[in-house]
Amino acid sequence: MYADIVIIGAGVIGCAIARELSRYDVSIRVLESRFDVGDGASKANSGIVHAGFDCVPGTNKARLNVAGAALYEDLAKELSVPYRRNGAFVVGFDEDDKQALERLREQGIVNGVEQLSIIDGEEARRLEPHLNKAVKWALYAPTSAIVSPFEMNYALADHAAMNGVDFRLETHVHSLDYQDGQWLIGTNKGYFTAHVVINCGGVFSASLHALMRKQDDYKIQPRKGEYYLLDRQDPLMFDRTIFQTPSKMGKGVLVAPTVHGNMLLGPSSTDVDDPLDVSTSSTILNYVFDKSMLTWSEASKRTVITTFAGMRAHEDNGDFIIGRVDGMQQAYETVGIESPGLSAMPAIALELSGLVAEDLHLQKKDHWVSMPPRKTPFINMSTEERLAAIEEDPHYGIMVCRCEQVTEAEIRECIRRPVGARSVDAVKRRCRAGSGRCQGGFCGPRVVEILAEELNLSVMDISKFGGKSTYFVGTLKDFAIKEGGSCK
Repeated sequence: MYADIVIIGAGVIGCAIARELSRYDVSIRVLESRFDVGDGASKANSGIVHAGFDCVPGTNKARLNVAGAALYEDLAKELSVPYRRNGAFVVGFDEDDKQALERLREQGIVNGVEQLSIIDGEEARRLEPHLNKAVKWALYAPTSAIVSPFEMNYALADHAAMNGVDFRLETHVHSLDYQDGQWLIGTNKGYFTAHVVINCGGVFSASLHALMRKQDDYKIQPRKGEYYLLDRQDPLMFDRTIFQTPSKMGKGVLVAPTVHGNMLLGPSSTDVDDPLDVSTSSTILNYVFDKSMLTWSEASKRTVITTFAGMRAHEDNGDFIIGRVDGMQQAYETVGIESPGLSAMPAIALELSGLVAEDLHLQKKDHWVSMPPRKTPFINMSTEERLAAIEEDPHYGIMVCRCEQVTEAEIRECIRRPVGARSVDAVKRRCRAGSGRCQGGFCGPRVVEILAEELNLSVMDISKFGGKSTYFVGTLKDFAIKEGGSCK
């Protein structure tokens, strides 16, 4: 099965590159091993568009972070993705931290970050009254922002699909061979062929590189980060993202608002062997909470609604690897895209797609479909807007998720999207049904029913996140027969 370009990996980077290349007169296929797009690092991160002060000057990370952050607001508006430029503090507690903050400020200026300043603890608490009184200094970065990372991923995928990109999910690549001027791609779903291959494999990007080159040039260290998510608050305890002075393992534990009105505590930073291990542990989570209290001494676990973990693809050399694959024809890659990968995404997509277009002499399409504006979520509508929505579609009058005020119309819409939801978690991340205080305890059964109706499946086939994560293991009738009885 041939496509001019095959992209391996449907995280935020792969989908962004697919969307940019869909502007050209070329056939594109995206292969993703997981049950949904954005099901790896792209769904479980801090959702921060970093200003770019903490990247080493001269690196790809520094260059692409600052360039990508500058593009974010327009991109988010174009795709109707929640985004807010809320600013950030990096807080310090002693003179050593102050010196580190000064170095970060100087580094940020070299990288081209604007409006950076050092403020004292009193000024910091005037802007953020809930900051710990032990905070003595803060680096203030007004250009830092927050975004919904999974909603961005889904919007990029939908827009790419609207413009002809073919997405193949649950398609695991096990071989890559260049033969007779094209790539032969072996998968669990059979073989695909392509003129060009682009590796966007996240934690598996080094492995995919090795499949192409037949040698191990790079090493990805999976690095797990565990988080607490707190219940919605109005007003939020913090308006800005609050970092602590970073260490060699990363940006440290942060206290951050989300675009949906929750507070996020985390992440930890633990090197692990299994890139799919997103389990959480009480030991690590307790560490995260204790570190969070250095920033927010009033933090409480009473409002925790869930914990989760994400995985970062840390490459041993510590920088993004982006471009042509050395020694290979018609092969490109993005390797080691960890933080600030989400921030750099728009710039990475433009740079790599531009390189491919130049090498292949691609021509722009006569017509590229723009993303239509998405409807305002029901929870954010005015009374007049709600009445109008219900008049247009009565399913807007049926509340399924009480915590997040998600209607049946919104759930059905997210399943019908170009790259739509096929699992309960996929619905949750697209329209927030199940994202609130009860975490789907109330709405979960109805979401399962709606998925079954829309996908023309039995409820027995509907899963939490794909694979064997189905909700039902049998019927009462089956159980009764097994036990030698009846179900009359």
